[in-house]
Amino acid sequence: MTTYELMLIINPQLTDAEVGEAVEKAKKALLDEKGEVLAEDRLGRKKFSHAVGKNRDGFYVYMKVKAAPSSVKGINHTLGLQEAILRSMMIKAKAEPVKKA
Repeated sequence: MTTYELMLIINPQLTDAEVGEAVEKAKKALLDEKGEVLAEDRLGRKKFSHAVGKNRDGFYVYMKVKAAPSSVKGINHTLGLQEAILRSMMIKAKAEPVKKA
């Protein structure tokens, strides 16, 4: 299992409940591919430098996840099919150096 960082940009026209539902669907997509969520941070609404579709801002969600490298393509495909998610990006996390005490 490899550690990845996943950033989701969710449609800003959704209610808070619908945003939560979209995040839960993303988590389910990870779990279906035998991945696990290590951390989640909802960063809130942020403006874009240019329009994405007809949207000028989006709701950002950051997740640190563990998944098999072979399952990343399937996860990205499933996230791309969700209408609530405008953009998603999954990158391999850098190994954090061990700090000496």
